[in-house]
Amino acid sequence: MSIPAQFDAKEAEKKWYDYWMKNNYFYSTPDHRTPYTIVIPPPNVTGVLHMGHMLNNTIQDVLIRRARLKGLNACWVPGTDHASIATEAKVVAKLKAEGISKDSLSREEFLKHAWEWTDKHGGIILEQLKKLGCSCDWSRTKFTMDDDMSASVIKSFVDLYNKGMIYRGYRMVNWDPEAKTTLSDEEVNYEERQGKLYFLQYKIEDSNEFVTIATTRPETILGDTAICINPNDERYSHLKGKKAIVPICNRVVPIIFDEYVDMEFGTGCLKVTPAHDVNDKELGEKHQLEVIDIFNENATLNHHGMHYSGKDRFVVRDEIAKELEQLGHMLKIENHINKVGTSERTKAVIEPRLSDQWFLKMDEMVKPALKAVLETEEIKLYPNRFNNTYRHWLENIRDWNISRQLWWGQQIPAFYYEEGKEKFVVAETKEKALVLAQQQSGNANLKMEDLRQDEDALDTWFSSWLWPMAVFGGILDPENKDFKYYYPTNDLVTGPDILFFWVARMIFAGYEYSGKKPFSNVYLTGLVRDKQRRKMSKSLGNSPDPLDLIDKYGADGVRVGLLLSASAGNDIMFDEELCSNGKAFANKIWNAFKLVNGWEVSDEIKQPESSSIAIDWYEAKLEKTLNEIEDHFEKYRLSDALMAIYKLVWDDFCSWFLEMIKPGYQQPIDSVTYQKAISFLEANLKLLHPFMPFLTEEIWQHIATRSTDEALIVSEWPTVSNTNQGLVDEFEFTKEVIAGIRTIRKEKNITFKDVLDVKVINKEKVSNRFDAVIIKLGNLSGIDEVTDKVNGALTFRVKSNEYFIPIAGSVNVSEEIEKLESELVYIKGFLASVQNKLSNEKFVSGAPEKVIEMERKKEADALAKIATIEESLTALK
Repeated sequence: MSIPAQFDAKEAEKKWYDYWMKNNYFYSTPDHRTPYTIVIPPPNVTGVLHMGHMLNNTIQDVLIRRARLKGLNACWVPGTDHASIATEAKVVAKLKAEGISKDSLSREEFLKHAWEWTDKHGGIILEQLKKLGCSCDWSRTKFTMDDDMSASVIKSFVDLYNKGMIYRGYRMVNWDPEAKTTLSDEEVNYEERQGKLYFLQYKIEDSNEFVTIATTRPETILGDTAICINPNDERYSHLKGKKAIVPICNRVVPIIFDEYVDMEFGTGCLKVTPAHDVNDKELGEKHQLEVIDIFNENATLNHHGMHYSGKDRFVVRDEIAKELEQLGHMLKIENHINKVGTSERTKAVIEPRLSDQWFLKMDEMVKPALKAVLETEEIKLYPNRFNNTYRHWLENIRDWNISRQLWWGQQIPAFYYEEGKEKFVVAETKEKALVLAQQQSGNANLKMEDLRQDEDALDTWFSSWLWPMAVFGGILDPENKDFKYYYPTNDLVTGPDILFFWVARMIFAGYEYSGKKPFSNVYLTGLVRDKQRRKMSKSLGNSPDPLDLIDKYGADGVRVGLLLSASAGNDIMFDEELCSNGKAFANKIWNAFKLVNGWEVSDEIKQPESSSIAIDWYEAKLEKTLNEIEDHFEKYRLSDALMAIYKLVWDDFCSWFLEMIKPGYQQPIDSVTYQKAISFLEANLKLLHPFMPFLTEEIWQHIATRSTDEALIVSEWPTVSNTNQGLVDEFEFTKEVIAGIRTIRKEKNITFKDVLDVKVINKEKVSNRFDAVIIKLGNLSGIDEVTDKVNGALTFRVKSNEYFIPIAGSVNVSEEIEKLESELVYIKGFLASVQNKLSNEKFVSGAPEKVIEMERKKEADALAKIATIEESLTALK
């Protein structure tokens, strides 16, 4: 098979991915082997690949490919999430562009449009993951709205309701006026914004007196139903039993007294709007206040907004402030910074709203999840600093609001059988619901058409929290062979931003439904940022298109570039130069393979001593690196594992081993050395394969004709044992000797063709095992041990060993002496200036410790240099 001059990444990526797919290497089914299972964090069905996906899925692919090489039954389940809020918003926007309002459609009509959108855009991201090289078992691809997945969600809801863990409650919720749905607390992001604090005056009824309240939201005064004061506040004790008049709407409201009010904050008077603040709601219930909701679902004002009806809340804020000022009710306005809640999905400012919603009780559900991570460590988070975040969230958890005012998603299986929403049953199907409704109502004449299913859909996370179980049918049929074999899964790779949204909830569900953890290890990736530490986003224009990067640098180059800087939990400062480095690494490996492949092999010649020791050394180095790699993988330090392999291949194999065994120009290599070189190359390819799958398979298949059972993807992870690890340390010394010889050749313009002789005073008692290598790489006639200094020679040191290179005939001795003497004068002058600084007490006491350390290092380096020059001068004279 001819070897192309350059590695063609595009051609290799298509060829080998098609080959892997054709031969079902990604496919997994239960067998006698130990399973290794990963479930993909399902991306939004209508999403496209971004840098975060690239990082996350590259890490998963590294883990799954290594498990495959380790002989485990590797199963990586792909899939997508229906993303109810995001997808419905996209469908609504598409319909709006076509002149169609969602409100004009029935649920069935809208869902038809949603499915058309999903069929068109869904799965794009999964196809893009194939470009990256992801080796998922595509036959297992799941979508959270698949029939069996939806059935699992509905079964879960019914089960939890029957256990008394799901209930319907009238609560203050987080309302997203853009998506027109409620959100859980965890879906609200709080950010500081510059706003204003308005000081408003309310007239006391039948009096000329006013009380002043401060508010950031003057538009909400139209929903005020009381003024509240602390009963211990003597400033206002005379107002007990009195009433106040709300400006503009002129509503007469009671002045109530409650210790909830902080006398020191603001004016000590609080406006109470029970429909629009959770604390006000509690006060309202306690004091039996009227509840007046002034907003429509899109945060425009309703009929309670009087002449502001139909206007947006923020427009009304400015307009009502002007009206209050004109009416004399505005005392003053101050700048004020406050925290504003925004929707994680739509970025709209959240509106507190009273609403009937479905909730899941959390108090008991969190207990096994806390224990598993923080006590038994049955589940481990990497890095473990996230344990504290996990603890804080779970110890302060509130009941989970699981209903959403959306149509795209699993419809809540609650069926009302009378007017209103007081009488209902919960069942998996309408047929079962009818039987329950007849029993519960005592009315056997109830018909199917008498039942009305709840309009709301379930929170998307209530679907995806079942993901590790549902993808294996574990909710519908917990005794099936796939679930019993693959569950619990092994590793989960995801971002810390969904540690609570998804990770913790999957743990809840795992213990609730199976009594088992859903996974053993959670690898939390960092965010991908640009060089200025900004989060990558389309709006900032700082996020490259992942497919463009793959096109430019190859999938292997991009994978290496990402992973070399990706330590668990730490943000990645992405620089495109990293991908360029990855591509350069691929080229280095390709060129090393071409070099070896181009050698003529002979069975007739004897193996050189230099090659024999080189093989022993590389075998020891390979074993040492293997142990390091295993340790890094065990601790989920994938970046460190890749760096160890990178150094092994680039430095040790390409730069040293191949140089040590390379035959002379147009000379053959002995067959024993060649076979070992191929063996080492194959071991390197196995280590590299999880990180660089395409390049490694390409070279592997070029090395020899392979059957489908012998493809690299299903080969065996390398093992080495019983090597002489002392050789590794000894060769580090040898490298310094070779570097010393090469430095002298370079500085004195001695060509490599000139054979040198080296003498050594071996104070370190170094063995002569690597002498043959030094002789070859230094082009020496030999290395002889001596006991005294050699005159007429250049010298260098490695630790306490002195090496002498006689230069008669190679260098003009008198010129060299003159040059060294001149250099000695300069270095001594430099040393004097450094020592003057260090002897200056004022400098030493005032300078930072790092500066002092640097000056002391300069002193030590200068002293060592002077010693070397003086020794060289002595030898030359």
